[in-house]
Amino acid sequence: MSIRVLVAEDGDVLRETLVALLDLEDDLDVVAQIDTGDRIVPAALRHLPDVALLDIDLPGTDGLTAAAMLRWRLPGCRVLILTSLARPHNLDRALAVGVSGLLVKDGPVDDLIDAVRRIARGEHVFADPMS
Repeated sequence: MSIRVLVAEDGDVLRETLVALLDLEDDLDVVAQIDTGDRIVPAALRHLPDVALLDIDLPGTDGLTAAAMLRWRLPGCRVLILTSLARPHNLDRALAVGVSGLLVKDGPVDDLIDAVRRIARGEHVFADPMS
């Protein structure tokens, strides 16, 4: 059974690269690609992803606000936040809205793929905010 993934990233090159990399994995299926935060919840309700991979800084609605809305509207969807910097306040906000993970964008691809799988299994994966 494939893990259904929604990818929300406003940078076209990064979003398309993330989708291509995730689609290379036999057990991962990207079901939606979003470029603004206000489109996340409607797309998630339509495509029912297991994991939503969200950029923290999206136009329209930021990733953490969208994560909180997803938790309420689609509680079975787990959220992995991507950020440019693992700042302590980002981690605090992520924990407060109940996301399942937070990783930095410049981390290894294998760590991201592993995190998606772990989060789909119900685990939590958080980058060290001091790294």
